[in-house]
Amino acid sequence: MSAVLRGNWNYPTTIWAGPGRIAELAEACSRTSIQRPLIVTDEGLATAPMITSALAALKHAALFAAVRGNPASSHVEAGLRAYRAGGHDGVVAFGGGSALDAGKVVAFMSGQTRPLWDFEDIGDWWTRADPAGIAPVVAVPTTAGTGSEVGRAGVILNEETHQKKIIFHPQMMPRIVIADPELTIGLPRAVTAATGIDAFVHCFEAFCAPGFHPLADGIALEGMRLIQRFLPRAFADGNDIEARANMLAAASMGATAFQKGLGGVHAIAHPVGSWFNTHHGLTNAVILPYVMEFNRPAIADKTDVIARALDLPARGFDGFMEWVLQMRRDLGIPHSLADIGVSAEKAAIIGREAALDPSAAGNPIPVDAAQLERIFRAAVSGKLDGGVRGP
Repeated sequence: MSAVLRGNWNYPTTIWAGPGRIAELAEACSRTSIQRPLIVTDEGLATAPMITSALAALKHAALFAAVRGNPASSHVEAGLRAYRAGGHDGVVAFGGGSALDAGKVVAFMSGQTRPLWDFEDIGDWWTRADPAGIAPVVAVPTTAGTGSEVGRAGVILNEETHQKKIIFHPQMMPRIVIADPELTIGLPRAVTAATGIDAFVHCFEAFCAPGFHPLADGIALEGMRLIQRFLPRAFADGNDIEARANMLAAASMGATAFQKGLGGVHAIAHPVGSWFNTHHGLTNAVILPYVMEFNRPAIADKTDVIARALDLPARGFDGFMEWVLQMRRDLGIPHSLADIGVSAEKAAIIGREAALDPSAAGNPIPVDAAQLERIFRAAVSGKLDGGVRGP
């Protein structure tokens, strides 16, 4: 079985996939000319055996393990201090989406002279960067959700404004990804569920985003099919290596597909995470059906395609919505944002910031702050059938 699950892929970057591939970490650093790597990970993995083994395998490596959920500019600044103090020449970004995003941005900023926010994903701001100042990255995902390992951006919280900002540059893409499903075996069931639905939302929003991108659409459909088949298995049995391997692949597929665009789920989830410090994947999982209901008039045909691709018992929008709601119940996802500690107190702020989020531009129906606020309020209250689109 393990031999079947192995492969070397070169789309959208070099990916070494399969159980046990973490043993090739030193080779990956050598291939990318990293001799003094800084391992960037989150606090929860600081003393994990996989990190201890990585440090032992890499000569002249050092560890920076001060990244928390919803990575912030202060984490990047601390990582940069460690990077420069240690004379490092590359980053091994090791962990979930937060660690991967932080590690990529540390490598990106290591040789820049302008401030971080000068490289926000606005227009051609990325051209302000000095390409020679971007250090190489080897990415090692330990969750199957964000797909940050194949992304050209990092989502970083601006602690002064409470806004999540997308820092983008084409060369932020990791040079090599080690997608070893054995590293995801220890994920708790709740994290498996939340990150898995995050990957699903990436595929779904990409497929529904307007525009002509058949490559992204094909990847998104197959990603959703893999998640439908393997997420319940990974949730039920965390040691199911086949399910874990396919979920890692699906996570990378979601992030590859959303080059086409995202939508209202992410637009709302980003400020919710900023203000309420919620888990990003779980936030997406809760918000998903409320945005689907708002977008119903524009996505009915596409949800019918998805329902047929997933071979659901009921087709069309209603059949797909029924399946999404049942999937969330089966995976223990709460129905409302209130269930995860989010109140409507900052609804107006969430609406305004969601409208400014770059993800909003990919929504199938153009949205403004008032509409996004209504969707947010519906998600807080759990009222899926009323008030999402307004009067």
